[in-house]
Amino acid sequence: MSIAATPQPPYYAAIFSSVRTEGDDAAYEAMGEAMAALAMQQPGFIGFEFGADTPDRFSLFVSYWNDDNDIRRWKELGAHLDAQRLGKQRWYGAYKIRIAKVERDYGRDASAAAPA
Repeated sequence: MSIAATPQPPYYAAIFSSVRTEGDDAAYEAMGEAMAALAMQQPGFIGFEFGADTPDRFSLFVSYWNDDNDIRRWKELGAHLDAQRLGKQRWYGAYKIRIAKVERDYGRDASAAAPA
């Protein structure tokens, strides 16, 4: 995993924070991979970043989109609705989704030379 390449702002971020229940890890991981692959095919998708599970099973997934309508279409996509339903039934003890407009970003590009 690496830092997502994003365009000049503005663009949007869908931030998914979750605490997973115990068990069913293989099915969860398979669904996560399928949803990431599907998201990458959607109009307006820019990229994503994922923070691996902590010992208390907290994780963070951030996807980046051109605009809020792209996120709304992704939320309502049939296969994604199925994944959401399974997540609520089987995988998430708690979760929160936040949608944010990115107005500025800054940092160091991974291709920049390391300091001497």
